[in-house]
Amino acid sequence: MSLTLPAGVALPVTASALVLTQQPGNGDNGGQGEDFGKSSPVGFLVLILFLVAVAFLVRSMTKHLKRVPASFDDPPAAPGQPEAKPGEPEAAEEPAKPAKDSPATKADS
Repeated sequence: MSLTLPAGVALPVTASALVLTQQPGNGDNGGQGEDFGKSSPVGFLVLILFLVAVAFLVRSMTKHLKRVPASFDDPPAAPGQPEAKPGEPEAAEEPAKPAKDSPATKADS
């Protein structure tokens, strides 16, 4: 099967196909000049600085993670102490009362 085009249509189709298949030759390579894809020493230095910064961040995070407890659950209560309920405040220790015969009580009287 052959495709035949009328004479009035063949010329514009052929001309547009030639225009579309041409490579840019007027000096504009779409931003891809002679040095396209090459890195500079400044870029390499920035990359090295980023790698050093990441190494220090990993080191710091490792130190912090070693300080984190294995579990955030409350430690189990000692056998002699009553278990505190979650909503209840823990009993505060009472201050030690001086003995009746101590010098501090005699000085106060």
